[in-house]
Amino acid sequence: MSSIQLNYLAIGVAAIVQFAVSGVWYSVLFARPWTALVELTEEKKKQANMPALFGTAFLGELVTCYVLANVIGFNGSQTFLGGVLTGLFCWLGFAGATSHATYMFSGKPHKLWLIDSGNNLVAFMLAGGLLAAWK
Repeated sequence: MSSIQLNYLAIGVAAIVQFAVSGVWYSVLFARPWTALVELTEEKKKQANMPALFGTAFLGELVTCYVLANVIGFNGSQTFLGGVLTGLFCWLGFAGATSHATYMFSGKPHKLWLIDSGNNLVAFMLAGGLLAAWK
């Protein structure tokens, strides 16, 4: 197995980009339909431990970007487009396919899967492009 060089600064920045994409996605672009689909009330919002939720979400972004950086290192992508395609294929084969089955079997609305999975798709592709191009 060959050794790859990881750019930890790029991984951190890519995680911040993914976190920002999610912030815009759920607060600006799809706030109303997503809130309705998950039946999120003001009372539930007040009861939520927002620092823990945001911290856990960001930790997940870091893990995703670390793994994506390894995949990009192994497949040799060195351009933004190559990284975008790697992110697309990772989403398609792992996040998109598995989450779709989970949503369908749990009876969640297909529109909710489209919103949630669309966020992951955009985030994976942007992070992949950044990680591949930033050497």
